[in-house]
Amino acid sequence: MRRFWIFVLMLVVVVTFGATKLVFWTAPNPLQEEFWKEVVSEWNRLRPDIQIEVSVIPAAGSSEEAILTAIAAGTAPDISENIFSGFAAQLADIGAIYPLDNFKDEFWKLVDSRKMRNIVEGWKVKGHYYVLPIYSNPMLFWWRGDLLKQLGYDKPPRTYSEIYELSSKFTKINERYVMQVIAGRNWWDRWFDFITYYYAASSGKAYIDTEKRKAVFNNEYGLKVTEFIYKMFKENHTAVELGTNPFYMGNILGKITGPWEINWAKETFPDVMPNVWLAPPPVPDEYPADLPVYTFADTKGLVIYENCKDKKAAFEFISWVFSNVEHDVLWIEKTRMPPAREDLATNSAFAKFMEDPFFKAYAESVAYAVPPALIDKTIDVQLSMTTHLIEPLMHLKGEPKDILNNAVKEVNKILF
Repeated sequence: MRRFWIFVLMLVVVVTFGATKLVFWTAPNPLQEEFWKEVVSEWNRLRPDIQIEVSVIPAAGSSEEAILTAIAAGTAPDISENIFSGFAAQLADIGAIYPLDNFKDEFWKLVDSRKMRNIVEGWKVKGHYYVLPIYSNPMLFWWRGDLLKQLGYDKPPRTYSEIYELSSKFTKINERYVMQVIAGRNWWDRWFDFITYYYAASSGKAYIDTEKRKAVFNNEYGLKVTEFIYKMFKENHTAVELGTNPFYMGNILGKITGPWEINWAKETFPDVMPNVWLAPPPVPDEYPADLPVYTFADTKGLVIYENCKDKKAAFEFISWVFSNVEHDVLWIEKTRMPPAREDLATNSAFAKFMEDPFFKAYAESVAYAVPPALIDKTIDVQLSMTTHLIEPLMHLKGEPKDILNNAVKEVNKILF
């Protein structure tokens, strides 16, 4: 018996020292990091032959910058998450990521087991599938229902005119405003203001023709959005600086955000959250009341890098994580973000989460949430949108139509 246990111990030592070791980078989000550490710990116990080392994407100006720097330096991880569609196109263009459909039947088996056939089609790059989408966060507006009730409202504003009217009752210049209109000056902020408003106004139509590589947002929808943003600043319905946590402090009535803020807000502002009303983004006055309102999908996924030491082992790990519905249950428990699945409303595994009105609102909006344009110049394009569209509108530097046309002209210089 003693010899048997010595043999088992020697076998464990051999397996451990001969194990494949893969590096996994998770998003710089404490809740996502917590999820991955728990899942990886479980995997490492079950699979001593394939060990995963998990760490946060290194600090930089953005995750994209950190990953590109690592690729250039030859220190990229084997696997990472936090990849949006435009960045995936850029990484595929430089040959930095591996097509997951190279695993053929195993890839499609995973896609079908997670109920995401339609979802992955929106991530196709150059005829291949490089990304496994993890989550899809529709952007919704949060409104201070308690303050709206005090003003005589029983529901959030739906149209631009309703927002103007609400502002006339609430706004007090340099003190409080109806809503936060512009998310910020970072390139990714365009997802959470202009692009979201554009999808809402246009019923989810493209703002960039990816086949022709041409910006098309200087159309009737883009003009309505541009005029809305311009008027909000011109009429002092909003401001450039709104202070710290203005929504929770009651300095603004509404703002756009994703489900990642739910857990934090409930812990930090427990007295405010029971009074929050969720709604789609505002739409032009003539938008039909009986039609669903589309919005932007903050959706990101996971990739295997071309330099991965053992791509088969990496895919084994990915398949193990996402073929088990209980891992998606754990994901929701940790992050409150909807997994990129088409069965959220019908799978009994997720029924308990639908009791939370916040999660339910986001889950029900997944069908009307549109990812960003799949282009390899996303960062440059959206930096240009900031410089030539958003900042002129905020500071009233010209007429809306002229600002819009000039912005499209500048963006097309980048795309061409």
